[in-house]
Amino acid sequence: QVQLVESGGGLVQPGGSLRLSCAASGFTFSNYAMAWYRQAPGKQRELVATRSFSGSANYADSVKGRFTISRDNAKYTVYLQMDSLKPEDTAVYYCCSLGGSSIISSPRYWGQGTQVTVSS
Repeated sequence: QVQLVESGGGLVQPGGSLRLSCAASGFTFSNYAMAWYRQAPGKQRELVATRSFSGSANYADSVKGRFTISRDNAKYTVYLQMDSLKPEDTAVYYCCSLGGSSIISSPRYWGQGTQVTVSS
């Protein structure tokens, strides 16, 4: 049974930082690229960042230079380090296992989401 469990969300002031974690189980982690998506109220879910097992990464233009996706393959965990947060980063963030090893693979499994709120 595939499980993706996110943690690390919360309330942070503009300019602050948060680190999201996603613990994966139930599949061979090294065979699949991983991603973070987010969905703000009233908006469609959007891709934030993807990372392959080998280290290739891709970011949405809106987060480039501020967010970093990483993964610990031994721990079956993927992270999203978010710095210089802005109010427009407020959203529910979802961990996602993609359908293949490539960072352009389609989403396959989803976590339950974790709320990130950026507000003063």
